[in-house]
Amino acid sequence: MARCPSVRSEISQIFQAAFRSTVGEWVSVEPIVTACNNPKFGDYQINNAMGIWSRIKGMQSTYGNPVSIAQDVLRNIPRTSLFEKTSVAGAGYINVTLSARFIAERLTTVLHQGVDALAPELPVKHALVDFSSPNIAKELHVGHLRSTVIGDSVARMLEFCNVSVMRRNHVGDWGTQFGMLLEHIFETGAEVEGIGDLQKMYVEASERFKSDEQFKAKAQQGVVKLQRSEAEYHAKWKSLCDVSRRAYERTYGRLNVSLEEKGESFYHPYIPYAIKALEEKGLLQESDGARVIFLEGYDIPLIVTKTDGAITYATTDLAALWYRVHVEKAEWIIYVTDVGQKQHFDMFFQAAKLAGWLPEHGFPKAQHIGFGMVLGEDGKRIRGRKGGVLLANLLDDAKSRSHKELIERGRKGEWSGQDLEAAAEALGYGAVKYADLKNNRETNYRFDFDQMLDIKGNTAVYLFYAYARVCSIIRKSGRSIDEIKQICELVVEHPHERSLGLHLIQFTETVEDSISRLLPSTLCDYLYTLSELFTQFYTSCKVNGSLQEASRLLLCEAARLIMKQGLELLGLTPLERL
Repeated sequence: MARCPSVRSEISQIFQAAFRSTVGEWVSVEPIVTACNNPKFGDYQINNAMGIWSRIKGMQSTYGNPVSIAQDVLRNIPRTSLFEKTSVAGAGYINVTLSARFIAERLTTVLHQGVDALAPELPVKHALVDFSSPNIAKELHVGHLRSTVIGDSVARMLEFCNVSVMRRNHVGDWGTQFGMLLEHIFETGAEVEGIGDLQKMYVEASERFKSDEQFKAKAQQGVVKLQRSEAEYHAKWKSLCDVSRRAYERTYGRLNVSLEEKGESFYHPYIPYAIKALEEKGLLQESDGARVIFLEGYDIPLIVTKTDGAITYATTDLAALWYRVHVEKAEWIIYVTDVGQKQHFDMFFQAAKLAGWLPEHGFPKAQHIGFGMVLGEDGKRIRGRKGGVLLANLLDDAKSRSHKELIERGRKGEWSGQDLEAAAEALGYGAVKYADLKNNRETNYRFDFDQMLDIKGNTAVYLFYAYARVCSIIRKSGRSIDEIKQICELVVEHPHERSLGLHLIQFTETVEDSISRLLPSTLCDYLYTLSELFTQFYTSCKVNGSLQEASRLLLCEAARLIMKQGLELLGLTPLERL
């Protein structure tokens, strides 16, 4: 299936030709195309004339100012049905208004080929997204929420663009903590039935490790035995991992998040390969008995092995990156963690470039996307450990509140128990996810159930009701969309039809921007605006029973398809009835 380029890129191609015809003998120009902030000027703006003027003035050209350049550019636009109107404003801004025919034709393509026709073309085919990544023996807490939902949304957007994505759960399942945990369990004979038991034992073992030197020595020996794969230690370690994994999978299932686990232990056998590669490049240096890499711009080195020969997080991360590039052939490797780890990633990415595993520019490339903290109503960070908020409990609360809200709206008497349960989950879990994703990921945000479950404003609940309204209009028409598509033409004549149609065909560039900036919040803003524009449309334009019923039903269907796809890219499950 042929995919449609974004409207922005089509405009760029047209103006690239116009600039080449106009000023090509003096300068090479890459069109700067942006959506107009004020629709009275047009739909898009091209802001190159001022920059071109600053570069060519003084040359033997006939242009006296940016406006004259812009006017000549418009005269050199190739013949196209894309534009209804073009104009020059201000100091040389070129404004263009798309033709209603073009908008209708692009929406018709969506109706006949599906939303996949709007999927952007990306320069990579294989990506790896490293997200969630809890520590074995510890329950998922609110601190894991951001990494999990942001990483899932990024992976979904890449998959929508036909990129093969490895969804990697880099769990912490190796190291000193397992020596102390195993020794504590062996000594106490404690039974582990669930992850709650495991976390309790972890806390007990940690306290002993800090206060009991004899236990600490045994724990360190326990790590050695585990690394040697001694049968008793390896079997017990595996069982503890299985207990944790089952608990994680239950929570991931509720969030509709899929992950492939390759924890720290998986990469342990590849550490010698990575260290050897670093040695061959002459990057490792001795420093107080440790082996380190000194990096330009940092006061501290990247520690690869400690004085006692023990490995570090950097060692494992370097080995994992080596494996992902050389074995899994990932072209784009994206790490989703809190902003506090930025320096760590910057340093080991720089080391990988020095080693020749990553180029300075282009692909394969590794990228860290950081996120801020989740704050409570008091404005302080919500703690996940030592009595803090567990993610499973948070989801229970969200579902319970949504269930209560649906009952208050009279749905209990209208729906089956199963439908009510499914709707409460979709609304509750979706509200939690969207409240996180709608914020710029780099900033902190305040967790507020009342706000995120509000039917008004930029919330998942508002979007869900907008989607359900679209479905209701189509359903109440009693007509088959498939039949209408075969016999009727979609037209956009009313101003609100046009505003809605224009926004719908901008879905491609919205996804492009969300991926290039790795900001799901960009898609959230798009969907919120889409919901508002649809409300304006159906308030001003009667659909069922109108003379334009068939065309407007097609416009509703295009809105439904794009809204549904957008919600799913955020990991939300839209509901056709609410």
